[in-house]
Amino acid sequence: MIVNLIEKLVQKQDLTFDESKSAMTLIMEGEATPSQFGSLITALRMKGETVDEVSGMASVMRSMSLHVQTDNALIDTCGTGGDGFGTFNISTAAAFVAAGAGQKIAKHGNRAMSSKSGSADVLEALGVNIQLLPDQISKCIEKTGFGFMFAQSFHPSMKYAAGPRREMGIRTVFNLLGPLTNPAGAARQIIGVSDPTVGALMAETLGRLGSERALVVHGDDGLDEITISTSSTVWDLEAGHVKTYQIKPQDFGFSISPLEHIKADNAVESAALIRTVLDGVRSPARDVVLLNAGASLFVAGMSDKFDECISIGADAIDSGKAMKSLDDYIKLSNSIATE
Repeated sequence: MIVNLIEKLVQKQDLTFDESKSAMTLIMEGEATPSQFGSLITALRMKGETVDEVSGMASVMRSMSLHVQTDNALIDTCGTGGDGFGTFNISTAAAFVAAGAGQKIAKHGNRAMSSKSGSADVLEALGVNIQLLPDQISKCIEKTGFGFMFAQSFHPSMKYAAGPRREMGIRTVFNLLGPLTNPAGAARQIIGVSDPTVGALMAETLGRLGSERALVVHGDDGLDEITISTSSTVWDLEAGHVKTYQIKPQDFGFSISPLEHIKADNAVESAALIRTVLDGVRSPARDVVLLNAGASLFVAGMSDKFDECISIGADAIDSGKAMKSLDDYIKLSNSIATE
């Protein structure tokens, strides 16, 4: 079966939604050899992924993952990674700002694959216990407004893909699938992409998968976040339709700053910079966090005005609520594991 699908992709023919589901099922059940896995996802990348293909594969990943049950309206802040700039963990910092503003966050993430610090790495550096069970994460979300789902733990069937992915070392459909497979079923998301050619694909796929609202963002300097060095492109999914527009830091009163001002060489440096931002220190790091936290609150529907959402985020920092959300989560993630 999988050989036929590889041949179809080599011939530059798109897979159907059901064919994509079948291919992904074979991969996640260990029925595809490493060579077949590598051939399939390389051929898919060379042809160019479609909404049917990505949504079909994502639907299988979603069904085979562990799940976090919660009654809260959730958002996720994550990205595809791979921009290569070595910035600190902006989306993680923005998530705590949004949590401090009262929005429940179910963050899905992993260790660094191509960057210097993944969300799992920086959370550990901050003192978080990332190895929690689904019901423990539900309690964290309820009590602190934040929960982290470690992708390696929540997608056990991905073990068959992990080795070949690491050896291949190139962007594949799996870089796109992570942000699309939140185990808590977050219906609203902000997703950063380093490759602008997949922006519309990601937004349309989220629509196909039933997302209520989503922003897919790309810094026009190549950052997989809303950037502070230039403009950013936004693919905005609302009510099943995607519109594209650009935003600039100057639109919201921020100065243009080079990316060198927001870099971190490792998870420890990234964690320190996050604490500096949440402490209220004015800097380019604070500015980029506020832009991305504002986007998170905007997609959550806290206000229909982006600038108001940024102001709400700033208040969460300056009032100490953002830092409290981080400190409360660190404490609970460690204590709940021993209960």
